[in-house]
Amino acid sequence: MKSLAVFRTRFLVGLTAASLAASGVASAQEKKSSSSSGSSTETVAKPLSQKQIKKKEKALEKELMGPWKKWLNEDVVYIITDEEKQAFKRLKTDEERQQFVEQFWLRRDPTPDTEENEYKEEHYRRIAYANDHYASGIPGWKTDRGMIYIKYGAPDEVESHPSGGSYERPIEEGGGETSTFPFEKWRYRYIEGIGNNIEIEFVDPTMSGEYHITTDPEEKDALLYVPGAGLTWAEQMGLADKTQRFTRTDGTHLGTGNDPLPESMNEFTRLETLAKLQRAPAIKFKDLEAAVNSTIRYNTLPMQVRADYIRITDATVLTSLTLQFRNSDLQYQTKDTAAKATVNIYGRVTSLTRRPVNWFEDTVSVTFPAEMLQKSMNGSQVYSKTIPLAPGTYRLNVVAKDVVGNTMNTYEMALNVPHYDEEQLGASSVILADQLERVPTNSIGTGQFVIRSSKVRPRVDETFKQGETMGIYTELYNFGMDEKTKKPQGTVEFDVVNAANNQTVLSQTEDLTAIPNASPFLVTVEKKLQLKSLPPGKYMLKLKVVDKLRNQTLTPSAAFTVTS
Repeated sequence: MKSLAVFRTRFLVGLTAASLAASGVASAQEKKSSSSSGSSTETVAKPLSQKQIKKKEKALEKELMGPWKKWLNEDVVYIITDEEKQAFKRLKTDEERQQFVEQFWLRRDPTPDTEENEYKEEHYRRIAYANDHYASGIPGWKTDRGMIYIKYGAPDEVESHPSGGSYERPIEEGGGETSTFPFEKWRYRYIEGIGNNIEIEFVDPTMSGEYHITTDPEEKDALLYVPGAGLTWAEQMGLADKTQRFTRTDGTHLGTGNDPLPESMNEFTRLETLAKLQRAPAIKFKDLEAAVNSTIRYNTLPMQVRADYIRITDATVLTSLTLQFRNSDLQYQTKDTAAKATVNIYGRVTSLTRRPVNWFEDTVSVTFPAEMLQKSMNGSQVYSKTIPLAPGTYRLNVVAKDVVGNTMNTYEMALNVPHYDEEQLGASSVILADQLERVPTNSIGTGQFVIRSSKVRPRVDETFKQGETMGIYTELYNFGMDEKTKKPQGTVEFDVVNAANNQTVLSQTEDLTAIPNASPFLVTVEKKLQLKSLPPGKYMLKLKVVDKLRNQTLTPSAAFTVTS
């Protein structure tokens, strides 16, 4: 009976399993059929999960990091500081990394005001030399000798034993004759940040050509583990036993017994020197390092800056920089009956990648009688500097410091130096000046604010009072030439437009023939405008220049403000 019950139970279980399997097959076939019929009409893509999106982003980042990873882990691995490395790893875009690389080489450039970076060129020369001379199954730059050579250059003295063999130990190593593995000793008279008379020993105990740094002078001893062979003088005279070499606690196997070691072989001196050799070389130019590390901008000394562009040749544009300080923003030192303010100015023009192109430094001083100081507070001081530049885009950085008040301003702006096409009508900047006058013949082209034969002092904030006269200066280039008269043919129209209602309040047209010394190559426009008839407000000076021979038109403009 028991066996029958067991049989019945197994039969029911099997029947149930078969039924479930059959229904599963039917369900699967039904789903497959449904899927098949659905696929014939539409395929719906499954959206990416957050995990998949992050994985793709990580893969993309890894792909983009390829060349930068090589630069970081190969090109500059020995000379980049820990702080620089961490900063580089935090950068997100290729543009940021490119700027970092430019700054990295700039701060090490011994002559930052020249086109060549001697440090960078020497660094890559050393890498090439290391790869040529120190490779041993791995690239030469990866070896210890390659590392030291790349960091510190060629040693002042090299003691080389490329085949090892018989060797007379120096007295500080215990003296006596032994046989050695291949080894080299490099001596540097001085390494900045490490010290004088630096000796570095490399040993090749595997005889494979791969030398490594050692701090144990006896590592090169091929007979070190051979009893009774390669004994030192102390061991030969019975003053020491060779087995004592293996009980030393200073990290060496010297056979000098209990004799004191020279300072250069002291355990801590050796370890300290090794640690310093492993670090990135000291950066020589701390002023550039400070500029790179600092992102602080100062604006405790208000300053206004403007740039104007005057064509000199097709390849050179005179860039006129004007700085303005209000007298009320300066601090004065009173001595006797005079009050004096002094501002030191330093400026640098660089390419977009911060390659230095030009620089200037100067001092602006102003002195007032002490009793007139308060009345002078409404005035301003203006400084001018002209720099010849090739057409292109540059960065201008200006630092101004009030010597008396110890206030400072760090200012940065773009210089978009225009390119002048010989076949196209062109114009310089439209300069609105508070002083516009001819200069004596002996002063042409020299002095502040002098452009060709005129003194043009820009009003940097372009704000004038009603009673003032506003000077207008601009230059026009590349007119067509009349074959008979060899002169240009055209007009210059001046319109002053009220910015509030866009209405023209003043208008005047001047023919080029009425402008003195006008030529097809250069027309200098100098005009003075009385502002007493203009009510206070914002205005736009619009010029319309027409070249009748080439049928070309130019419309430069400049905004200005009139106050009561």
